[in-house]
Amino acid sequence: MLEIEGLTKFFGGLAALSGVDMSVKPGEILGLIGPNGAGKTTFFNLVSGVLRPTRGRVIFEGNDITSQKTHHIAKRGIVRTFQATNICPDFTVLQNIMLSCHLKPKIGLLETVFHTPSSRRKEKDVLHRSQAILELVGLDPMADVIARSLAHGHKRILGIAIALAAEPKLLLLDEPLSGMNAKEVSETMELIHRLWQSGITILLIEHNMRAAMNLCQRIVVLNFGKKIAEGLPEEIKGNKEVIQAYLGAGEHAA
Repeated sequence: MLEIEGLTKFFGGLAALSGVDMSVKPGEILGLIGPNGAGKTTFFNLVSGVLRPTRGRVIFEGNDITSQKTHHIAKRGIVRTFQATNICPDFTVLQNIMLSCHLKPKIGLLETVFHTPSSRRKEKDVLHRSQAILELVGLDPMADVIARSLAHGHKRILGIAIALAAEPKLLLLDEPLSGMNAKEVSETMELIHRLWQSGITILLIEHNMRAAMNLCQRIVVLNFGKKIAEGLPEEIKGNKEVIQAYLGAGEHAA
């Protein structure tokens, strides 16, 4: 589904990412891990079009999307979440999802201005679709709650729901479990598994190593902008270079 060839990004004289090759297969959960500063978020920014690479190519479903803008890449089906939640804090939970559904131009300007029967029908479809997304992620009881008043974990899940409104084929999750308590981590892991079961391919960055090992079928490890390992979770656990990278950063791979 996704092929990365020699992906490189320099900021001034510093290589944030250097010659990374990797692929994402259709229908898998692939983990991208590494110590702080390894280049993981830079990788997401390059794949999603937020940044342009210095060198290398990003190929999605056989098409070179390296130089395409973020909204064009999203239309193709690559959608991402962010470490900082991307919600509208003064909107309700349901309004956040409906707004995101409207980002796909299915209702024409004239339809909206004249409030035609077709626009009313499409608005009803947006409402039903938004409610279905909230039910899928478990936020349907909070549909009328103002987003700013949600607990941290629920805000993170709302961020995932907003991404789902864009109908992703490949969902990029940037530290979806960050700042969550044990119960929230468990619930969000179950949600990610359900999304995968629904047919969405997932690439995730995660610092919670135990969660990453349990969720992902394969794992790619970055350190100082370079890929140092790739393989099954059990192979990564025992990889000496990976262990050294985490121990050198004062973190644990367990």
